[in-house]
Amino acid sequence: MLVLPKGMRHIPGHLDRAAQELLVEDIRAVAVQAPLYRPEMPRTGKPLSVRMTNCGELGWVADKAGYRYQDRHPVSGAPWPPIPESLLKIWMELSGDTRPPQACLVNFYDENARMGLHQDRDEADFSAPVLSVSLGDACLFRIGGTERSGPTRSFRLESGDIVVLGGASRLAFHGVDRIYPTTSTLLRDGGRINLTLRRVSA
Repeated sequence: MLVLPKGMRHIPGHLDRAAQELLVEDIRAVAVQAPLYRPEMPRTGKPLSVRMTNCGELGWVADKAGYRYQDRHPVSGAPWPPIPESLLKIWMELSGDTRPPQACLVNFYDENARMGLHQDRDEADFSAPVLSVSLGDACLFRIGGTERSGPTRSFRLESGDIVVLGGASRLAFHGVDRIYPTTSTLLRDGGRINLTLRRVSA
């Protein structure tokens, strides 16, 4: 039996197929207004293996200047579109925080994409949880503690799963080790979408 870090919740299959399909349509509409782009690592400028975009008041960006939140798309210069109501409903249902999320990071993983161990710590307020929605192909998700060198455990996330990192797990290191191609028919051309909802300020 997998024992999750204190404060972390994994809610498998929370979204049924119909809800997933509607959410994908909402995210496609977001990507029309704020197209996916490939961010870069700070200092080195090396492209990340994921493509990303955002919706909400603020969006998380990464480039040679560093990691930060800003109110405009770094390529188009346009304001981010609003967070869809379907996502706001999930946040209000599962986050345990009455304040709405200010940012939703949209990451698209193709079959070769990965995400190294990292903390979500660019926010000014850690009292609200990070809520993550998985859509499309399954992935192997890794979670550790608040020290990068600490022990980790990995488990599979399927389409429709929700992960909430709050309390003691809010600053836990986590990442995506691999994508399992063709494990879902949700996305026409395969791949995985991860939606990460966050509060940024107090």
